[in-house]
Amino acid sequence: MANAIRFHETGGPDVLRLDDVEVGAPGVGEVRVRHHAIGLNFADIYYRTGLYPVPLPNGMGVEASGVVEEVGPGVEGFAPGDRVTYTYTGTPLGAYSTEFVLPARHLIQLPDGVDFTTAAACTMRGLTAAYLMRRIHPYREGDTILLHAAAGGVGLIVAQWAKLLGLTVIGTVSTEEKAEVARANGVDHIIYYRREDTAQRVRELTGGAGVPVVLDSIGAATVEASLNSLAKRGLLVCFGTSSGPIPPIDPMQLAIKGSLFVTRPGLADYIADPAERADLAGELFGHIAAGRITIQVGQTYPLADAARAHKELESGALTGSSILLP
Repeated sequence: MANAIRFHETGGPDVLRLDDVEVGAPGVGEVRVRHHAIGLNFADIYYRTGLYPVPLPNGMGVEASGVVEEVGPGVEGFAPGDRVTYTYTGTPLGAYSTEFVLPARHLIQLPDGVDFTTAAACTMRGLTAAYLMRRIHPYREGDTILLHAAAGGVGLIVAQWAKLLGLTVIGTVSTEEKAEVARANGVDHIIYYRREDTAQRVRELTGGAGVPVVLDSIGAATVEASLNSLAKRGLLVCFGTSSGPIPPIDPMQLAIKGSLFVTRPGLADYIADPAERADLAGELFGHIAAGRITIQVGQTYPLADAARAHKELESGALTGSSILLP
């Protein structure tokens, strides 16, 4: 038997329950992993509330790190005792647990220089940062970008990676505390988006030109300011919606504002190919192992306190990445 956080109905954080579950043996192409650390992601809230519908009752979570305990028939490249991490989109849910059986295709071998806590805090966020920095746009040294939620889990990794590429980072935050964290991780200019005119400040900081790329994980509350911050033929990357869904964008407005581009990427499409996923993961963990990128684990919670973790995550008060410990 294993312990697992499950939800039997959709709703607020209080629907999360710690249950005893039968894990069972892995089937064809599957592995059983004993977790050492579990990632806490905003997408988990979407499953809990029903925004992403799944059959009930169901588990929770899609990211964790640990050790392979058992492999099923047909699994190649993994063996009991391997240190691994994983993240994926969709089902099966179940990472919020002490042990979990999942398809082996989701696993990533964990280098010796990266510990379990770091891996669980950064696999999803780090791979997101990897495609944002290495696949979404051909950045040039000296470019300036606007990064929303600069003190968040993805934001802190992006800011550090951007400095490795020679970029100038304008970051938005909501509090002085978050501003301090963002600056410590490479953000050059801070905008307090709740009390300042973001687009106006961006224009001031760029001599009126705007930025070639805006990386926006907030969504509804920031999309207009993001569009107004872009230079001609600039790119808005909407990779999250923590403040709510993005309203429809009138294509004519994109032309009026400077022949702008908008994309709504998803991590799944950048790690679906095993070779590309290995390439992105290798670069990410290489930077981490070498100390070029530091992962900020802002908060840790016991697995049994998942409901409290969700409440605090929804409050917007957290900095860096958060993890659950089995």
